[in-house]
Amino acid sequence: MRFFGADGLTKQSGKTIALKRGHDIHLNGEAAKTLIEGVRAKTFAVRPPDFFNISPIPKVTVAVGDEVKAGDIIFFDKKKPEIKYAAPVSGEVIAVNRGEKRSISEIVILADKEITSRAYDGFDLAKSDRASLVNYLLESGVWPMLRQRPYNITPDPETVPVNIFVSTFDTAPLAPDLSFVVTGQEDAFQKGLDVLAKLTSGKVHLGIDGRGGNVSNAFTQAKGVELHTFSGKHPIGNVGVQIHHISPVSNKAIAWTMGVQEVITLGKLFLHQKFDATRIVAVAGELKNPGYVITYQGANVGDLTGENLKEGKMRLISGDVLSGKKKDKTQFLGYYDDQVSVIQEGEYFELFGWLLPQSKRPTVSKTYLGGFFSSKKVSVDTNTHGEKRAFVVTGEYEALLPMDIYPQHLLKSIIVGDLEKMEGLGIYEVVEEDLALCEFACTSKQPVQNILRGGLNDMLEQG
Repeated sequence: MRFFGADGLTKQSGKTIALKRGHDIHLNGEAAKTLIEGVRAKTFAVRPPDFFNISPIPKVTVAVGDEVKAGDIIFFDKKKPEIKYAAPVSGEVIAVNRGEKRSISEIVILADKEITSRAYDGFDLAKSDRASLVNYLLESGVWPMLRQRPYNITPDPETVPVNIFVSTFDTAPLAPDLSFVVTGQEDAFQKGLDVLAKLTSGKVHLGIDGRGGNVSNAFTQAKGVELHTFSGKHPIGNVGVQIHHISPVSNKAIAWTMGVQEVITLGKLFLHQKFDATRIVAVAGELKNPGYVITYQGANVGDLTGENLKEGKMRLISGDVLSGKKKDKTQFLGYYDDQVSVIQEGEYFELFGWLLPQSKRPTVSKTYLGGFFSSKKVSVDTNTHGEKRAFVVTGEYEALLPMDIYPQHLLKSIIVGDLEKMEGLGIYEVVEEDLALCEFACTSKQPVQNILRGGLNDMLEQG
């Protein structure tokens, strides 16, 4: 269902899709394109809560004290036992932590100094059929790196996606430069794309950054894929926004997505018969030396920031400041995250703050000085500058989301549990990160992303 028409986007005569809506948030502390030496995480974890629609108590196949190699299966979903989750590093399992109602919250591994990987048989991609390929991916533990739209869940192996999408750039605040990340790994990235092409009945679509910066040849000259160039403001780097403008999904037309670093891991599996969950992570924000570190999936965030933190009380976030998760120094990167953001805690009260002259702060409103100088970099803290209010209609969301969807009407239909309206208003096309900017700008201080996830879970339960 379409509500807006095309006033919010313009398709240019070439192949670039230029989107008008959105907003860039420029923060201090962007990661310099250098690798920080001497940073080494000692512990890593795989967290079942990072995966939607998985049993809260999956079947754990290891015990505390066991030795594992990278790629060894450490748990599987009881509802879908063929979907297996692998250790990102070799080492000793030192904890199987539990959350509410004895759910499994994380499996922690103390890494070896030299990472060793489980051995795999070679796979002839040209001579094998799709079913054999799917089984190979399931057994090797890389299957959960794929995600399905709608719902952003691990795909059912029995489904065939209409298309597969990979976004090669990220427009979230302080996000890693994926052209920098892919440098030196171009062959693995192309091999990963070759694998993806055998999994879909349609095409592999690559979203390319058209905002004028340097873009890696690994992306612009990729083979066997269809390229789509996007220009505009955040969230145009979100794969969900790109899907919406290329080939929208529905409950019957599903698509799969994969991140650039997961594509590289997939490619290395076929090039080297090795499970290699290496991640180049952007460590950015209020740090002495923002930059990139080489580590592995699920690294401890305290180890990654270490002595690099500035003085004061800081918040560590796995992911970006709009949609990431708060972590403490003992916790771990999310399964799909390749960014640690650090901002100051905002534990203070502003008396008549909105009436007084303000220091620069990121905002979409011209009420504040920052609204007139939105391209200037600023520092932020966690203060929300207000409390939860009545959910009033403002039109703010619609001005920021470059999709033909009415997000505020969608959220209200979720709150009242109207499944039919949720479907008609486009819930299948969005996930939390797509509406994160709406939550940032929300005058009513609504937990937009939590509301949306509740609606997605309701739709998923209804089938």
